[in-house]
Amino acid sequence: MTFAELQLHPSILKAIEACGYVNPTPIQEQAIPMAMAGHDLIATAQTGTGKTAAFVLPALQRLNTPSNGVGRGPRMLILTPTRELANQITDSIRNYGKFMRVKSCAILGGMPYREQLRLLSQPVDIVIATPGRLIDHLDNRRIDLGRLEILILDEADRMLDMGFTEDVDKIAAASPDNRQTLMFTATMDNAMARIAQRLLTNPQRITVAGKKATLDNIEQRLHVADDLRHKNRLLQHFVTDISLTKAIIFSATKRDADFLAQGLYEQGHKVAALHGDMNQGARNRTIADMRRGKVRLLVATDVAARGLDVTGISHVINFDLPRFAEDYVHRIGRTGRAGASGIAISFASINDQNYLDKIERFIGQTLPQHVIPGLEPTRGLRPKGAAAKGPRRGAPTATRKNSAAPLPRRTDSRPGSSLPNAKSNIKRWGSPKPANSVAVEYRGSGASRPNRRVV
Repeated sequence: MTFAELQLHPSILKAIEACGYVNPTPIQEQAIPMAMAGHDLIATAQTGTGKTAAFVLPALQRLNTPSNGVGRGPRMLILTPTRELANQITDSIRNYGKFMRVKSCAILGGMPYREQLRLLSQPVDIVIATPGRLIDHLDNRRIDLGRLEILILDEADRMLDMGFTEDVDKIAAASPDNRQTLMFTATMDNAMARIAQRLLTNPQRITVAGKKATLDNIEQRLHVADDLRHKNRLLQHFVTDISLTKAIIFSATKRDADFLAQGLYEQGHKVAALHGDMNQGARNRTIADMRRGKVRLLVATDVAARGLDVTGISHVINFDLPRFAEDYVHRIGRTGRAGASGIAISFASINDQNYLDKIERFIGQTLPQHVIPGLEPTRGLRPKGAAAKGPRRGAPTATRKNSAAPLPRRTDSRPGSSLPNAKSNIKRWGSPKPANSVAVEYRGSGASRPNRRVV
């Protein structure tokens, strides 16, 4: 099937052709006709399957029909869990609607209110929003959803994980009952089914690539680590590999991301951190720098696991395993995109065994273990199904130490922390804020921007 067979408007087809696309992906082939027919829809698909176009194209198609509603509120509302995903959707609307007169705006947390108020004071066709900031505007009557025709929930399962369920319910209640609702999610459990039952009417169901499927063109590797020092040595080995062109390194917490980025920067790498404590402007600059090649290593929390689309990511490194198995799939999906190949490397110690078991059950396969000569673990993981009784006997023994300098250490013994206990001037969890903060400039590009403060 081609896009021309989907009976899309000529201006949309022209834009699709300009983007270089001819054939729709399976999720697009199934979802677009159902959405254009006016059905409520539940679509389950993994990241990288082209689901953004699966709802953007039907939304643009509807805009070719005059609105019967009165007012200046949006005709389409797209809710997303993260600002990065919202920006990606905004770019898609701009690309696919370039030959149409489409007025769209993004309503995101972390952005100035002044510009958002200006945009909302004018007629708008499509609003892309994160739930929290949209609720703020709704409560202050700055946006009217009275003429909304289509409500789209993208990454609905992630919004549920982030605690946006009540916000989504409130937003839906503020929109007309006869609206069309499209829900796109990577997973479908009982909690998601209850949300769908409340918000959708007689929905059609589409499932593309079951939840156990991961991308075939991503090579997955597991490296067993004895402790944090061993993890750091493994990381130093990989980041000095010339085959690594661009990489995303996932850490468990925001502060860990800052410390890993600081250590890698001090070793001379072009590195930046990305997490939820950064304002939107800083996050946008960081992503833009990576796209332009100014940043080679991006140390991120799961805020970047969904919605971040940067071409040329050769490696994803899970310095810390995700706590939810679904997030593993979204993390590694940052590489191997658009037909390219990629490598996903995960570090795990015996303390991560439960998380590893959940991931392997979720994806339906066992991650192959790899060993780097000279960096062999002294302790192995326990056998499948065995109780947690300490290190497995007979594990391989390390023969030499890596000569690279260790990464910074910090005081933080919280579970899931990437960094060990050591004296440092960084505040302990729950302790008063220190008088002096540490100024860190992560980027190796020499750009004259304010230093990021690590507190």
